[in-house]
Amino acid sequence: MSETAFPHDGPSLVVRAGDTVRRPARPFSATVQHYLAHVRSRGFVDCPEPLGLDDKGREVLSYVPGQVPVDPLPADVAGTEVLIALGSLVRRLHDAADGWAPPPGAVFGDIPGALHGSGPGARPVPPPRGAEAGEIVAHQDYCPGNVVFRDGLPAALIDFDLCRPTSRVGDLVNAIAWWVPLAAPSDRPPAFVNLDAATRTRVLVDAYGLDAESRALVVPVARWRVEANLVGMKAAAQVDPLFRRWWDEGLGERLLRTRDWLATEAPHLHAVLLA
Repeated sequence: MSETAFPHDGPSLVVRAGDTVRRPARPFSATVQHYLAHVRSRGFVDCPEPLGLDDKGREVLSYVPGQVPVDPLPADVAGTEVLIALGSLVRRLHDAADGWAPPPGAVFGDIPGALHGSGPGARPVPPPRGAEAGEIVAHQDYCPGNVVFRDGLPAALIDFDLCRPTSRVGDLVNAIAWWVPLAAPSDRPPAFVNLDAATRTRVLVDAYGLDAESRALVVPVARWRVEANLVGMKAAAQVDPLFRRWWDEGLGERLLRTRDWLATEAPHLHAVLLA
């Protein structure tokens, strides 16, 4: 069976072989495969099917057909219908994951240096009360490359490497941050610069069906997320060359601009969400 490498920042060890994707097994691979098997058994089949290991010891997953947007997000994914489809997709994943018990010895992926504070110079940033990790295990990385589109709309999720215990709000805020996006206008893709972030956040939250109590947590969690990322990404840059490159290319400055923008916009975002 022939193998085709996927595009990557460097030499890719991830390949497509027929209707499967194969890549090196990592410490968290078995946990992710267990998780995927569970959500698929609960009806969420819009994700890869876990297929164990091949004869080379590589992790094997089913290939998920469709189109993956390239960052920065293009204009054709700026419509509110994309947010509606994404909110529904995330809700279905959460409902399927609800009640999953990680297997004994479960290992979850994280960024180098550990976002939650184990890296050099890192300090844990506690989340707002009511949004602590542990409610569910969910995706936690809805970047453009991990959302598969069909017929112009989000239809499936891939790359569950960072799935880990979180809250429903915490995971949804990750999707909001990427796809509204929650960023200073100067740091948004061109087609998103003049879009109203509060209105778009409300569309995604409504599509998910978030209750009133959880809506009140969205803005505090979004602000916490930026603070945690500032700590985590700086720590990762000290131990990983790729994160060091991103940091040197201005990641820290972008996060600071996002933090300041969110501080200014927080009252408006909060009011629109609760209206």
